[in-house]
Amino acid sequence: MPLAPPLVFLMRMTVEFDAPLVIAGGPLGDRRILRVARGAFSGPSMQGEVLPGGGDWVLGRQDGSTELDIRFALRAQGGELIFLRSMGLFVASPAIASRIRAGDDVPADSYYFRTSIVFETGATVLSELNRALHLGVGQRTSTGMITDIFAVS
Repeated sequence: MPLAPPLVFLMRMTVEFDAPLVIAGGPLGDRRILRVARGAFSGPSMQGEVLPGGGDWVLGRQDGSTELDIRFALRAQGGELIFLRSMGLFVASPAIASRIRAGDDVPADSYYFRTSIVFETGATVLSELNRALHLGVGQRTSTGMITDIFAVS
């Protein structure tokens, strides 16, 4: 019998992006670079801000799905710095993807947005972040994204 790991809610992260840089027609597909303008996170045991300067290097693949390469710097409420690195997939019908790019809010259950996340921090009080894998369930907004993050126990 397979052993499924439990998920424990860690935080909800909200991020706003600057206007994307678009590199169309590249050898791997269309690339969009989304730079963080601002953001915040909060959960049962921590909260803080997503710092400007990180981003999401998005690759629109030939099969219609989108690869996500996300790297953010976070600052917890106590001043501790955390690096977030995430890889994921976003899959939506062409109509839904077009609406999202046009700035429409669409229901999160109309697309697939999942990420695998690892954290890095030197802060002793947050060191458990370094020792677990995390799963993100994302939602697109008209100016960014919301991600619920769970520790995989």
